[in-house]
Amino acid sequence: MKQLTSFIQRKRESQPILLMTHVVYGYPTIPESLEIMEMLLKEGVELLEVQFPFSDPVADGPVITEACHVALEQKVTLNQCIEDISVLANTYPESRVLLMSYLNPLIQIGFDHLAEKLSPSISGMIIPDLPIDHKALATPLTDKEIPIIWIVTPGMEPSRIQKITDQATGMLYCVSRAGVTGQTNSPIDSLESYLNSIRALTPLPLAVGFGISTREDVAMLENKADVAIVGSALLRAFHAGGIKQVKRSLLELKGSNA
Repeated sequence: MKQLTSFIQRKRESQPILLMTHVVYGYPTIPESLEIMEMLLKEGVELLEVQFPFSDPVADGPVITEACHVALEQKVTLNQCIEDISVLANTYPESRVLLMSYLNPLIQIGFDHLAEKLSPSISGMIIPDLPIDHKALATPLTDKEIPIIWIVTPGMEPSRIQKITDQATGMLYCVSRAGVTGQTNSPIDSLESYLNSIRALTPLPLAVGFGISTREDVAMLENKADVAIVGSALLRAFHAGGIKQVKRSLLELKGSNA
């Protein structure tokens, strides 16, 4: 579980911030979603978060929710998703691939089976609706050295944050604002203070997501966090101009010439 942490720390030695891009498996089709993922990895994205679609993604805004609904029409399966993204993880060893899923599909497949399928290609698991109080459900994953990436939100009680940081591995997912993904309103005014308060409790890398959509947003996080998470903005780019526009948006986020 320290492998993800050490990967981020090693990359951060030469970069002020890393990028984690969020893609919905199966959107708009399975082959096209894999094409998007491969392009992102070819372009050097350090972390790729692949969301297995769910019918009621409560933490996600309208852009990702709609993508999930379209992806589900493709008759996606979690087993095939894991197999497909494991191939990508093995093909691009200089990046790390994480799986994100809501709890229901994981319970259906079973955590023991999930752990066997994930190990060792997938570097972490994000489960937005799994509370830390029920972390025992994910024991088969942690027993296989697959870190669960726990989520910290603005306004969370300090004692709750302490409970999470005491048990977290890999990195922490820090939500930058109240609400759901894809919002374009400003992040919390005290973002630096918020991140500093979490940093004081853990040596783990901090990844920040929700509403990160421009180069300015990413630059704002430099030297405050370790990873900037971008999801809805890339989906909007795909809607505007397909995979070529996604690539242009990625280069803009990285501060490169498109």
